[in-house]
Amino acid sequence: MIDHIGLPVSDFARSRAFYATALAPLGYTVLMEVSAEETGSHAHAGFGRDGIPDFWISSGGPLVGRLHVAFAAPDRATVDAFHAAALAAGGVDNGAPGLRPHYHPNYWGAFVLDPDGHNIEAVCHRPA
Repeated sequence: MIDHIGLPVSDFARSRAFYATALAPLGYTVLMEVSAEETGSHAHAGFGRDGIPDFWISSGGPLVGRLHVAFAAPDRATVDAFHAAALAAGGVDNGAPGLRPHYHPNYWGAFVLDPDGHNIEAVCHRPA
């Protein structure tokens, strides 16, 4: 199951305003924002409803076609197994399994780049 998806945008403020307006009729609002200082790279805004941000945009300048897809995992061991399997299959590490408390206290995720450079993640939201 897809947990969330994210896309890079060329003008973060403009795209944030666009999606805030365009997604409002669907019940989506900005539920979370993460600064470039917190992530060490780009700013992110998470849109969603019912308290769950499942559509994200991220800053990063000109679009280069890199997509972000996160798959829901039932537990942290599965996230770890995903990361190991993806690396064994030729993926490139883009973030080892671990807590990402700037998202929330139980966010356990791992990231790899696929052969085309897309950022693929597995995430578990449950406590250890």
